[in-house]
Amino acid sequence: MRIVFFGSDDFAAVCLKELEQSSHQVIGCVTAPDARQGRGMRLALSPIKAIALGANLLCLQPPSLKEEAIVSQLQALEADIFVVVAYGKILTQTVLNIPKIFCVNVHGSLLPHYRGAAPINWAIINGDHQTGVTIMKVNTRMDAGDIISQKTIPLSEHITADQLRTQMARVGGKLLVKTLDDIQTGHYTCTAQDESKATLAPKLTKEMGRIHWQQSAEAIDQLIRGLKPWPGTFATYKDKMLKILEASVVKMEGKPGTVVDIGKEGFVVACGQDSLLVKCVHPQAAKIMPAYDFVQGYRLMAGEQLT
Repeated sequence: MRIVFFGSDDFAAVCLKELEQSSHQVIGCVTAPDARQGRGMRLALSPIKAIALGANLLCLQPPSLKEEAIVSQLQALEADIFVVVAYGKILTQTVLNIPKIFCVNVHGSLLPHYRGAAPINWAIINGDHQTGVTIMKVNTRMDAGDIISQKTIPLSEHITADQLRTQMARVGGKLLVKTLDDIQTGHYTCTAQDESKATLAPKLTKEMGRIHWQQSAEAIDQLIRGLKPWPGTFATYKDKMLKILEASVVKMEGKPGTVVDIGKEGFVVACGQDSLLVKCVHPQAAKIMPAYDFVQGYRLMAGEQLT
């Protein structure tokens, strides 16, 4: 099948590479406009544009999909199907009507659970035991299209959002190719989502990373893993931000926020239930370091308080 691929980030790039190795033909890509990033504000290409340039593929970067020019360009490509993966914009009905078959999307959850921008993160934050990938037929509502295929992914106890994202991209890319094969041969079905079971996975914010020690250690550990690498989690020590990068739950008690033990693995902070062994930190205006190095350098002592 002739495919136009819509995507912008590294997750989408994994799926695009799987498509390139399949029997299907990617005839063009649509991705985000180049943006200035970093301290030097250098112009950065999306991972999708980088792949397109390397493969000599047509790459379109419209600021909006509502312009007549981009609609005409997409129509001229005569694609069988559009594939959307982490593109960042909702496709208009006009654009959805262009491909000969329809438009599919790769979504990082078992829909209808976790519709929205951050399904991978919320599955970990909420302590789920499994998640998965869904290939769905796209409509104009956010992640509400008919389900074509799904693949379940069990969640290990210590997995972080960046690790799960890498795993899910690989699973999603392979499921995408298999689903497109099934669509080409007509061996597929579309199943409407159960709206009564729909849940949301809203965008992440920096403030979400603020640790509240009154919560259980388990909930805080899930937050740390679910917000890694961005926006990350943080507490305050002596009026300065202390980012908590890695931790685990231990069976100790104390006043929430109080350092109750110090060892070679790091320092233990009491929570609303159990305690958190902090293993890696990033102090304000300093480098990332093992928690024990922080203890030595900042002279952290048992009985001190993190807020």
